[in-house]
Amino acid sequence: MTNPQWTAVDAYFAETIVPADDVLTAALAESSAGGLPEIAVAPNQGKLLHLLASMQGARNILEIGTLGGYSTIWLARALPADGRLISLEYDPAHADVARANIARAGLDTVVEVRTGAALDSLPGLEAEGAGPFDLVFIDADKVNNPRYVEWALRLSRPGTVIIVDNVVRGGAIVTPHPDDPAITGTRELFDLVAAEPRLDATALQTVGAKGYDGLLLARVVN
Repeated sequence: MTNPQWTAVDAYFAETIVPADDVLTAALAESSAGGLPEIAVAPNQGKLLHLLASMQGARNILEIGTLGGYSTIWLARALPADGRLISLEYDPAHADVARANIARAGLDTVVEVRTGAALDSLPGLEAEGAGPFDLVFIDADKVNNPRYVEWALRLSRPGTVIIVDNVVRGGAIVTPHPDDPAITGTRELFDLVAAEPRLDATALQTVGAKGYDGLLLARVVN
């Protein structure tokens, strides 16, 4: 579901307050050349992630779902020199593209991309004491979103910010779709967050170059 005016408004925002960036443009181009799906966040959404990480004063970030590293670069640029970002990517080919993009951005000293199923990698992060993370960005397979948020809580501290992308599903979120695991998983995510006393959360609908979708934003309160 797209609308030419939504795309035009996003383009206007990008032209006026999110100026072109050669590193980020190259990251998208290399991702496309590598055959990755063109589902990275829009530039103004990437800048939102950057601002949220900056306002949070994040020093330790976890990203679940790297794709080509576009959102990773936005987030990592908000880190201090001694900060750290760990990004988990299921597909080895995607991870290779992301690592090259991150290196081109000069961020390979602060960003580590780990390959494999996130639900296999997350226990390892806990075991090695990689947390607590100050910010967690979740943009991976939607069926496992509830599990990812559970892990984000285990790897968090009071004050940690958790962001989950693509939670509106073109509006389909309001109707149960037993034959669509992405919607089932997303509705389970909302049920989990609503019942979780450690989270204070909201969700927003968005329209733009990426269509009609939205995000969930939560803060760990205790």
